[in-house]
Amino acid sequence: MGNQLHTSLLHTWQGIDDPARLDSATINLEPGRLSAHGTSRTDSYAMSWALTTTDGWVTRRLTATVHGHGWSRHLELERDDDGVWSATGSTAGECSLPAPGIEDPSLLTGALDCDLGLCPVTNTMPILRLNLHSEELAPVDETSMVMAWVDVPSLQVKRSSQMYSQLRSSDGDRNGVVLYSSDNHGFTAELEIDREGIVLEYPGLATRIR
Repeated sequence: MGNQLHTSLLHTWQGIDDPARLDSATINLEPGRLSAHGTSRTDSYAMSWALTTTDGWVTRRLTATVHGHGWSRHLELERDDDGVWSATGSTAGECSLPAPGIEDPSLLTGALDCDLGLCPVTNTMPILRLNLHSEELAPVDETSMVMAWVDVPSLQVKRSSQMYSQLRSSDGDRNGVVLYSSDNHGFTAELEIDREGIVLEYPGLATRIR
């Protein structure tokens, strides 16, 4: 099983929906928690972000900054020890996107994870918490989880209901496969993951190239 010892690796994904998009992230894994920082570059904007979790891979803080053509915006999203989410956002320049920040904090009650839009990294937290990267087949859990979903590039934060379950465990040279679904976005995908629980292939979105 992965992530028993501290590891720090750089990963890069190329967009499938947008081949011009490149996402890179350094992910630091420790027993029970992670931290990460990364970038996303497209033809229309560039984003930098940083993430930290507490024990149990529960989000503590996400910061993100997006620069477009003549505009920029910044988000600081936090979850406190009582499970209350808060955010501060700022903008500069003219842009027709919604303002950064939480649309309705009360809708995030029960959320343990942030989900940074178009970024494969934030799928790792629920995968590790549910032990879906295990070499042994995990029990099927059909419980819907609430996520603090961050739209990119607007950085608006919304509620998202998602489900994860294990389709195939890591076995020998085979990678694991996790079934992911989102009620908000109306789709399902079979995510191929490595032994650390990090996404290798996200159908329709991104594929890891390094």
